[in-house]
Amino acid sequence: MVVLATKVYVDGDARERALDSLRSLVDNAVGDLEVETDVGVRHDQFPSVTIEGDDAVVARNVLREEWGEIVPDLEAGESYVGTLESWDEGGFVLDAGQPVRIPTDEIGLGPGSPSQIRERFGLVQHVPLRFVYGDDDPSRLAEAERDRLYEWTRSENGRLNVNSATRAEVRATLNRAGHARDVVTIERLGLLEQSVITTEDTDPPGLLASVGEYLPAELRCVVP
Repeated sequence: MVVLATKVYVDGDARERALDSLRSLVDNAVGDLEVETDVGVRHDQFPSVTIEGDDAVVARNVLREEWGEIVPDLEAGESYVGTLESWDEGGFVLDAGQPVRIPTDEIGLGPGSPSQIRERFGLVQHVPLRFVYGDDDPSRLAEAERDRLYEWTRSENGRLNVNSATRAEVRATLNRAGHARDVVTIERLGLLEQSVITTEDTDPPGLLASVGEYLPAELRCVVP
């Protein structure tokens, strides 16, 4: 079994759509292998994928690489993925199957409070982030994660980050709101966290104002 480092935190019909989407994504990733899969959700909202078959080991590794894995025990100095659970003046708190605090000084994304950093980099709640576990020392965002987020602000294209919606739901909403031509692509950050990459002449805050009423979600902009 592999516990994926992304959360299913919506309810009702939205939950069923999210699970259907996850099943399709898992099948796309490992469907060519000799395995059978079963997708469930743990009590803490992390999805688990049970895998059986001749290629089970390969399939588990494929899913770990694509999503990150929630493991029972964290080892100091190792890199993991956790979801952004909360933030306060002291830093970020990630959920990696257990709470992991990233102190403000260890976020490594420039000056400002955690709330200001979250706003500047468009970090919606529950977005998966890679970190290095510190145990006795402070945990920190991984260098690869910092590089990825800095790249968002250095690009010529802006972003509108969204949570609580699958990639297909975000795409359908943009089309319905008449903004299909304002979008280069939609990058999947997690199962229910998406990053809409806009064209160079599209203003992300303007896009947020236009589509916000259609999406019952948290939306954050990244303005290059």
